[in-house]
Amino acid sequence: MRYFIIFAAMAVAFAGILTRVADQAGRTPSPQIAAASAVAAPAAPASSAGYRSITIPRDSRGHFQVDARVDGRRIGFMVDTGASTIALTGSDAKRLGIHPSASEYTVQVRTANGTVKAAPTNLSMVEVGGLVVRDVRALVVPDSALSENLLGLSFLTRLRRFEYAGGKLVLEQ
Repeated sequence: MRYFIIFAAMAVAFAGILTRVADQAGRTPSPQIAAASAVAAPAAPASSAGYRSITIPRDSRGHFQVDARVDGRRIGFMVDTGASTIALTGSDAKRLGIHPSASEYTVQVRTANGTVKAAPTNLSMVEVGGLVVRDVRALVVPDSALSENLLGLSFLTRLRRFEYAGGKLVLEQ
């Protein structure tokens, strides 16, 4: 039953997500996106009432881009509150040393490009702008189905809060 719920959540999330990223297939990031990513993960997060927080502005496409450290390696993400887990492209998973075998692609996910199989994995640590979450669920998705990594709810719900306010996304831990 648990796998059915996870599958259903992933199917809904990826259907919405991939409609947004489908228009980016084959495009390279613009300098504005790279600049927004650099701003999104400040070296010293702001502190309010003892909590650390970061504010992420929208990029030129209206998305929230962040640079993260996954198991010590820098990886770019689009923050996606509609994704139930972190979704990694196959090529970025390989850069992280994650090499799922063909038999590990067991989770079926419905995308704008059709149904795709993804491989579940766990990430030891994900850090965004000084906010650290350990032992985070993720999926490895073939590059043909996903053009960029998605920072989903498996990370976001482990924070104290995340909210959209004043045209910006605020993450707090």
